[in-house]
Amino acid sequence: MSQSTEDQQTEVDQPIEIEDEYKLGLEAGVDDESAEEATSASFTITSYGADYPVDTLVKRMKGEAFFIPKFQRNFVWSQRHASRFIESLLMGLPVPGIFLYKEAETGRHLVVDGQQRLRTLQYFYSGVFLEKAFRLVGVRKEWEGKSYQELETNEQLKLDDSIVHATVFQQDQPKNSLKSLYFVFERINSGGIRLSPQEIRNCISESAVLDVVRVLNDDVNWRAIFGEKRNSRLKDQELVLRALAMIHDRSNYSAPMRDFLNDFAYDEEKKVTSVILEELERLFKVSMEIINKAKGKSAFRPIRALNAAVFEAVVVGIAERVRAGGQDPDLVKVGAEYDKLLLNNDFMKASNSATATEESVKTRQRLAVEAFAST
Repeated sequence: MSQSTEDQQTEVDQPIEIEDEYKLGLEAGVDDESAEEATSASFTITSYGADYPVDTLVKRMKGEAFFIPKFQRNFVWSQRHASRFIESLLMGLPVPGIFLYKEAETGRHLVVDGQQRLRTLQYFYSGVFLEKAFRLVGVRKEWEGKSYQELETNEQLKLDDSIVHATVFQQDQPKNSLKSLYFVFERINSGGIRLSPQEIRNCISESAVLDVVRVLNDDVNWRAIFGEKRNSRLKDQELVLRALAMIHDRSNYSAPMRDFLNDFAYDEEKKVTSVILEELERLFKVSMEIINKAKGKSAFRPIRALNAAVFEAVVVGIAERVRAGGQDPDLVKVGAEYDKLLLNNDFMKASNSATATEESVKTRQRLAVEAFAST
């Protein structure tokens, strides 16, 4: 493996534009004006180039020194597509490089871009392609129908020694943060279809917070309100994450919304303990049951689409009422107060315009907490 002699320091301090996320939300039946936010961030990133022989890549994939988080997108290449990649290497053609994020503590490398290529190599060397024998198809005659073991010795050696270039990077500042990884992944690993923010979160981080989000996303009352699991681009999961983050730490909210949710989801400092998560899970479930019984499918829908800001504020308001204890909320009163909120001009303004600003978030949450406190 060869490596550049000098690391390259890269400063990223330009505003990051959000082009399609609002559209992604609407496609999921969710009106989320906050998805139009632009955000700015500054990092110091060390990056370098490394040339890996194919047999080294296979060894590191097998030993999980190069790893792919379990919630990244599945392997999508067909056997023909994968065979063409192997053929390119056997022909000595250059192939696209891969991007790896080096974990400072473990030294392991997270595959940010290139999982289809790396898994193809892993499958070919193991002889198994998605539970069937991996024999090359749609390639040159001399290789058609052959497995790795059936290649000529010189062909095996040529493939073993083929080079795949990698760009390896790690974040130096701020320390103990995955923020740069989020933005790098957003830009280079979206392929033909732009990944949603929640899809990216699931791709780059395995965390206790996101585990709870996935469990709560199956809550029967939440599903009754949101609807069936279709191709929602994980907008349902993002809303659950948003509710938990606000119930937990709304007093410390600062825009943009996406950064606030990322900080809560990744929780590098592990401030969100298992005890806290258990309580957040309880509050979300109880709140969903109350609002589902009080308003049913119409909940959080002032017009037709589910309004993310209304959802967030109402869940916070009901969760605070539940957290206060005492008698169970009166469902008739909950429904009546909900209807009043949607007629409140200040509440709706804060839920429809500049929804991710600190002022809008605090205004609608304050009004919701006040409304449901008397139920």
